[in-house]
Amino acid sequence: MAFWDSFFKKKSDSASKAVDRIKFVLQSDRTGLPAETLERIKNDIITVLSKYVDIDTEELDFNITKAPSEDGALTPALCANIPIKGVKRTVNDKVHKE
Repeated sequence: MAFWDSFFKKKSDSASKAVDRIKFVLQSDRTGLPAETLERIKNDIITVLSKYVDIDTEELDFNITKAPSEDGALTPALCANIPIKGVKRTVNDKVHKE
């Protein structure tokens, strides 16, 4: 039983972070952007979105893929899956409703 428990056990937090870090390094190779820059972009997006919505940070998924541009050439594209738990009330919402 211990074998099955360890086989199907969810990755530890450090293992999950290591996998994410490796993904970012590989993606930085594909785009020519340093991994640190991609990490800053990810953090900036999370920071801005967090002002307006509650985000499930455990389930975030950022990927760099190749997408066709208007001229047909493949260019890097950022794809993000950001689960939203709820919408926050902003100051502007309160002002408009009063």
